[in-house]
Amino acid sequence: MSPASTKASTITVDARTDDRLTPSSPGYRRMSFALFAAGVATFALLYSTQALLPAVSASFGVSASAASWTVSAATGALALCVLPMSALSERFGRRCVMTASLAVAVVVGLLVPFAPSLEWLVALRAVQGAALAGLPASAMAYLAEEVRPKALVAAIGLFVAGNSIGGMSGRIVTGWVAQVWGWRAALAAVGLMAVVCALVFRALLPKARHFTPGSLNPKALAKTVRGHLADPLLLRLYAIGALFMTVFGAVYTVIGYRLVEAPFGLPQGVIGSIFLVYLVGTVSSAAAGTLVGRMGRRGALYLAVTTTAAGLLLSLADSLPAVLLGLVLITAGFFAGHAVASSEVSRTAKTGRAQASALYQSAYYLGSSAGGTLGAIAFHSGGWAGTVLLGLLAVLGVVSITLYGTRVARAEHRLVLATSRR
Repeated sequence: MSPASTKASTITVDARTDDRLTPSSPGYRRMSFALFAAGVATFALLYSTQALLPAVSASFGVSASAASWTVSAATGALALCVLPMSALSERFGRRCVMTASLAVAVVVGLLVPFAPSLEWLVALRAVQGAALAGLPASAMAYLAEEVRPKALVAAIGLFVAGNSIGGMSGRIVTGWVAQVWGWRAALAAVGLMAVVCALVFRALLPKARHFTPGSLNPKALAKTVRGHLADPLLLRLYAIGALFMTVFGAVYTVIGYRLVEAPFGLPQGVIGSIFLVYLVGTVSSAAAGTLVGRMGRRGALYLAVTTTAAGLLLSLADSLPAVLLGLVLITAGFFAGHAVASSEVSRTAKTGRAQASALYQSAYYLGSSAGGTLGAIAFHSGGWAGTVLLGLLAVLGVVSITLYGTRVARAEHRLVLATSRR
């Protein structure tokens, strides 16, 4: 990286003169509300069609797997564009890139309801996902630079909590509006909600005090990316984020189709209200810092995967209360695991934090795209049991990676002890 870019990404501040934000700082609450609003807008827009997939399928006369591309196109485009957007944030600033990204995504969100065909809808959703790519990695880098390390997990947890509120509110709004006025009106309602969130974000977010712009140097960017991809711990965290999101993307892409069919036969509005379980994600992500403090990073991840797996198995029952409890456990486990993994990326990367976070977000949203598409295919082939099997395989992947990380850490600890005795 260039010296300026390295300076922007590496913070070395004496603890006695550290003026970065803490929960007791005057600007911390404004920053938290601003990024919370950005998180709400991001997930509400990104997954705006997910609860509407049965209605989209009926409107255009297409299958579940075809309609699922209205979600996968957005998350896939975000995954592809998040790294270039993070490079722009190194040059033009986190605040500037986040503002521009949210503005473009909101404008596209107001156009999406007028898509004349499924192809147009998928194309507009891809543009929207690409625009939203400027938010996640830039937000993580902004927090890493402006918040003290001890408060970082909690601050990122609040941003992730905003994601969960956005996912919940967007789906509830679309569900009930679609039941009365149709899916196009539902998408328009989400667009208007995002406009309000964008205005709140811009009005409240404090100016960056610890950012120094770097140059747009492709060679330096490539070197930084190669360095992150050569870091075994970062690679494991990227894989964990992708696998958690594969589970989440598969479950929430398909759940509407399951609940609209027998033996449930629920109307669109009620299906949308089921996403109230996202509130559990708000709590579990915000509590991630406490979990890590008590159990350690790997302990918190083990708890998250166990909770997720239990929810998947419970959701197999043909009982609405059991399915709802299963969704609660899946949501709690996913958001806790995501908050732990994403915050650890910011703590692990000593240089190029924006690129480190961008790579995590790329893996995370590629997992979402894969989960949405594969989940729909699995549902078409084997019903809900097929989707659950896909989720359990992804959970097994997280467990394997975490166990491997535990073994590596223990081996390194033994090596340090042996060296110190010599």
